[in-house]
Amino acid sequence: MGKKVKKETETPVKDVFDPLPIESKKPATVVLMLSSPEEDILAKACEAIYKYAEKGDENKSTLVGLGAVEPLSQLISHQDQLVRRNAFMALGVMAANSDVKRLLVKLGIFPSIIAKLSPEEDVVVHEFATLCLVSLSVEFTCKVKIFESDGLDPLIKLLTSPDPDVKKNSVECIYNLVQDFPSRMAVRELNGIPPLLELLNSEFPIIQQLALRTLESITTDTATRAAFREEQGLDRLLELLANEELSDLHMEALQVISNCLQDSEAMGLIQETGGLEKLLQVIVKPVSPEVQMNAATAISRAAQNSENKRILHEHNVEKALVSMLAVDHDGVRTATCRTVAAMSENLACRDTFRHLEGIRPIVLLLSSESAEVREAAALALTSLTSSNQLNAYAVYEAEGDKFLVQLLQDRCQGAVAHAAAVLTNMAAQEALRCSALAHGAIRALVEPLRAANTRVAASTTLAVAALVCDAEGRADLRDAGGLAPLIKLLNSNNAEVRSNACWAVRVCASDEPTAIEMCKLGALEILQEVNSSPNRQSKFSEAALQRLLDSNLSVKYSLAGYLSSTNITVDGFYDPGKAHAGQRVLTLEELSKQEVNQHRPVIAVNGKPEQLVSVDLPEDKQQDSLVPTRSSSVLSKSSSKTLCRAKSRRKEDEKQKDEEESRAVEAAVEKPWAPPYDVEFQDLVTEAAKTVLPLRDEREQCIVLAQLVSDSMGGAVDREKLHHFLWELHLSELKLELQSNVIPIGKIRKGTFYHRALLFKALADRIGVSCSLVRGDYNRAWNEVRLMESPLKAPGRYPQPRTYVVDLLHTPGNLLRSDSPAAIQYQTI
Repeated sequence: MGKKVKKETETPVKDVFDPLPIESKKPATVVLMLSSPEEDILAKACEAIYKYAEKGDENKSTLVGLGAVEPLSQLISHQDQLVRRNAFMALGVMAANSDVKRLLVKLGIFPSIIAKLSPEEDVVVHEFATLCLVSLSVEFTCKVKIFESDGLDPLIKLLTSPDPDVKKNSVECIYNLVQDFPSRMAVRELNGIPPLLELLNSEFPIIQQLALRTLESITTDTATRAAFREEQGLDRLLELLANEELSDLHMEALQVISNCLQDSEAMGLIQETGGLEKLLQVIVKPVSPEVQMNAATAISRAAQNSENKRILHEHNVEKALVSMLAVDHDGVRTATCRTVAAMSENLACRDTFRHLEGIRPIVLLLSSESAEVREAAALALTSLTSSNQLNAYAVYEAEGDKFLVQLLQDRCQGAVAHAAAVLTNMAAQEALRCSALAHGAIRALVEPLRAANTRVAASTTLAVAALVCDAEGRADLRDAGGLAPLIKLLNSNNAEVRSNACWAVRVCASDEPTAIEMCKLGALEILQEVNSSPNRQSKFSEAALQRLLDSNLSVKYSLAGYLSSTNITVDGFYDPGKAHAGQRVLTLEELSKQEVNQHRPVIAVNGKPEQLVSVDLPEDKQQDSLVPTRSSSVLSKSSSKTLCRAKSRRKEDEKQKDEEESRAVEAAVEKPWAPPYDVEFQDLVTEAAKTVLPLRDEREQCIVLAQLVSDSMGGAVDREKLHHFLWELHLSELKLELQSNVIPIGKIRKGTFYHRALLFKALADRIGVSCSLVRGDYNRAWNEVRLMESPLKAPGRYPQPRTYVVDLLHTPGNLLRSDSPAAIQYQTI
């Protein structure tokens, strides 16, 4: 037994190989080695994959196809430090590939990576772990995953790492993360501002730039800006601006300052430390255009606060801005004009820009080739001319109205909107408004009225309202076809556009021709619909409807059934009968062209005789050629005599030739339709003027006028015999005689309530007797007059006006107190 033991001792058994060097040039073999249980092989395989992936994106894709990502994502948590480090190196390089990113997100690798950012880990692991997070943090979903995995805190701590690559990767990853709002807040809460400011002292410009860009992003938050000021961040940035050797960082620094200057506290702090002067020096000195752009933007941000505007104004910032307008760089000009616009919200600044002759260079920029410059220049002029007529006149002196009218046809919607706003401001002065009209402003506004952009529509409708406040402007708008798109905007879903359109319609409806044209285009129906809606109705829509009706009294009487004493009827007025809300009231021309029907006749008022106008002919014929403008062949006696005298002066041998020319001209002239001249009504006007006007007492005037109306329409009719008064038959006979549904009021010899009331109103308006016209039911209508009561004998009491209904049918001239039973009976029974 002893020998046996000795034999076993002399022959030991070996169960392991000696170290075996392995080499491979095939990536598939190396990827297979990632499954080895030996640390040494794993470390070498990871290192080989790192070197292979570093050569290009094609190699990374090859490794993805070979399945290298999943084992590597597991090896970054390996217990062996070398394996872990090399795996991170490989994965950090590979993470730049989009396919690798998708796989890593699918594998949920974020907690594993973030766990290795601890201070105890190797600096190389920190470098490539953060490099991996930089690649991943570009994607939105990855930003969320990193934030939810509490990755921001260890990244902020790594900003103080002694390794510059770790700092660079960490700050770049933080910059990507703070593009989302939650991460911005978290940086402040995790006290990330001090280490970010410390990175400004780095010797590597890329780290400084990334730190500044991160600060720019997080200082968009008010609370973060406050924390930034507490950490003396503004002082650090102003020191950086003063250092010419760091001029490559000035642009980013100004962007951070621009954010900070939104707070009045920051402006006060900069003012106290002399930083404002440094900022203004950056604007005026010849530095890079990008730096000047950001300096102007910083001033613009600061100018959003009224207190900051005052401080900037005291430091003469306007002078610096005017000097920047001369810089030959579109970006600088755009930023400067926007800053001018912001500063010009201060009244004193507007005047200062004018005194410094800063308006003319801005006007010249309206014709810039850059759309952004044109828009910004128009924006600046909008602010400069707001409630400042001297600045508006300065724009006019620089021929700005011509450029602004041209800008209305610009492709840039913002430029169009601002140009319209400037013209609106200028139109308050008659001379400037006329100049704009002469340059074709109305015609240029028509196309923008059709724009889908609500800002353009709102601005151009206001411009229309400002420019059409006289007959010339309204005529231009009608001729240019601008009424149709304007009326369409009454239906806009945008409240501002709708209100502005209502205001423009109200202004346009100041004259009857425009009001009638708008009614033809459906403005009345749209406004009625708008006013019936509790959500869309406004004071503007009510005012527009009222003005439209007041300028078209025929339609108003048809719809409302009432004309006040201030609603003065004129020639061309007609009564088409009662219309319902939403129903379009046809024009008198349209009604006159209808075939004779069984409906109640339309009563027309027209005492205007046919006029004569000259027609363009050869100079030797002009004084002898007069052509009637109406289709009717009826001429006044004076016009006939004029034609006879003109023909008698012609030579006999040219008579036939001239007559042929005259007929040719008459045929060529398009004669507008006009209502037939009512000579009988004109005679009644003359009679009323003779019999009523000499009377001084208003009461007597009403009585005499009522008797005149009654006499002309059949006289008094007893109440019990009213059914024998065949007024309907008489009107039917007139319709057949005239072959028209339109009957001139002067031809009516048998008229009932509504005929007499209309005639009384028409005559009263022409001779200056104040009365209203009210439509009732069942062919009833009446006139109301306001007369003073008889003087009272009681001391301390004064006579008061009282409303009376004028009896035109039963006892013509009888004035019935409106609240009396007799008046009520006259109106209803």
